[in-house]
Amino acid sequence: MSDDTNEAQQAPQDGARAEAGLEERLVRAEAELAETKDRLLRALAETENVRRRAERERADAARYGGANLAKELLNVADNLRRALDSMPAEQAMDDRTRTLLQGVGATERELLAAFERAGIRRVDPLGERFDHNLHQAMFEVESSGQPPGTIVQVLQPGYVMHDRLLRPAMVGVAKGAPSDAPRVDQVV
Repeated sequence: MSDDTNEAQQAPQDGARAEAGLEERLVRAEAELAETKDRLLRALAETENVRRRAERERADAARYGGANLAKELLNVADNLRRALDSMPAEQAMDDRTRTLLQGVGATERELLAAFERAGIRRVDPLGERFDHNLHQAMFEVESSGQPPGTIVQVLQPGYVMHDRLLRPAMVGVAKGAPSDAPRVDQVV
């Protein structure tokens, strides 16, 4: 009977150990599941971030992809304008010269229209307030009769593609008169 008693006592102990082992395995499995779920959520978030970044880069490429070509063509636009400014149409003496000027003018208009279709606009800021984001000050003009910081001369127009600056406008800016500057003895 002692063997039967030992077996009877052993069975609950084995069951308790088995139950404890199962609980331990369950806890480990739940921890593993939580870790796997966390990694999955992080991977999904990273995938979404990569997708958004790729979409943003694709949109930027579509919007600004022609920026390098546009920068190269700005000099062409400048030269067409210089050609037209070199001889006003009313000074043309013969029909050939007038026709040439009309052709250069038509070419300039077509180029500027192509720029407009591509989202490129000319920045010709004469009379505007100086803005370092769009303009490059080349010199200051004394006694211009304009308020300080006003653009009084445009040496070269600038260009903007959508919201990005392709080239700043090169300008001359009105300088404040000595009476405009605060005196040393004034409290500011």
